[in-house]
Amino acid sequence: MRFIYFLAIFCLINSIGYSQSSDYLKEINDWHKQREENLKKENGWLNLAGLFWLNDGKNTIGSNTQNDHLFPSDKCPDFLGEILLQNGEVEFKVLNGHEVLHEGVKIEKIKLFPADKPVLLQYGSLKWFIIKRGEKYAIRLRDLKSPFLEEFSHIEHFKIDPNWNIKSKFVKTENRKMAILDITGQNSQQDSPGKLVFKIGKNEHSLDVLAEGDQFFVIFGDKTNKITTYGGGRYIYTNLPDKDGNVWLDFNKAYNPPCAFTPYATCPLPPKQNLLSVKIEAGEKNYGFH
Repeated sequence: MRFIYFLAIFCLINSIGYSQSSDYLKEINDWHKQREENLKKENGWLNLAGLFWLNDGKNTIGSNTQNDHLFPSDKCPDFLGEILLQNGEVEFKVLNGHEVLHEGVKIEKIKLFPADKPVLLQYGSLKWFIIKRGEKYAIRLRDLKSPFLEEFSHIEHFKIDPNWNIKSKFVKTENRKMAILDITGQNSQQDSPGKLVFKIGKNEHSLDVLAEGDQFFVIFGDKTNKITTYGGGRYIYTNLPDKDGNVWLDFNKAYNPPCAFTPYATCPLPPKQNLLSVKIEAGEKNYGFH
């Protein structure tokens, strides 16, 4: 009788463990699927078709080589418009009466920057708006019929392993700045609320974090970079610390920067203190040949 009792307890414990493991596996698989769907959306990274840094004064756009910035020749007229950058303000003027739309309405002239939200213009399958990086301004161009969308299938990732969901301790810092260099060479100083301290095996490691709303954002590198993962590091979001200062750092959700998919993104690189001395064989692998 006692044997049957202990056998029942053993089976119950194992079934709970299996259920938890199965639920976690589903959670991460669902996360990967949603991640790939987000890449394919209109505001995703796969449809980027250009990044053009503006000069002070007049900038012309179109498919003719006489323009300052060349849009795709098979999707754009010779001379589409002029963009004027002056004293931190950006304005667009349509040339030759072409049908450039803003929110579905044809325009002739419009202020692009500064604005409460990105002012998105469209000509055919092309859409563009202005971004600012440091003191520089650029046109970010999208092609809603980009061949990259058709070529994309999925992102390879390491086998999901719950052991890579690591409990860390948040160590708060006051008035600390993190130096961030992006892939274009732009430097910025960003506020860092602290770091996550954790162990892999017997060795202690730490990662400085950035605060983004109700989450931490982590930019990190490791010894898999340029081998099985993207050379410019990977990113992770985490929850904020619980009442005891604990944060779960789930490397199974480590993902590629946009620059792994397109040359037209401006991705922050891992700061030197976030270059881990171990292989993190979890999360997304490199995409294509980037």
